[in-house]
Amino acid sequence: MKRILPVAASIVLTVANFPAAAKLTSTDLYGEPASSAIAERTVEIGPKTRWVNVKSGETVKFVFNGQDFTWHFDGLSQSFKLKQISPQDGIPANVAVYVIPTVNSGAP
Repeated sequence: MKRILPVAASIVLTVANFPAAAKLTSTDLYGEPASSAIAERTVEIGPKTRWVNVKSGETVKFVFNGQDFTWHFDGLSQSFKLKQISPQDGIPANVAVYVIPTVNSGAP
């Protein structure tokens, strides 16, 4: 019984703190706007574009109909609609972004 009490107390404290840790911001989820000067590459979004693959930590400049915006993908590795992060209207609603985790090989 003496061993169960510390374990139960630990579980209660962990569960009590979980809601605070679960509140992710938009930046936590998707990343953040960036300067086009630091973009590692430029992606043209055309009428036939259906998806874009990016690496976690990558900064990409997107161009569509003569307008552009740059995004630094330092959020979660996930997929979502490009329209969710675009500051401009007109980005096709069906274009998905796939954020691929950066693999660290551990090699020096």
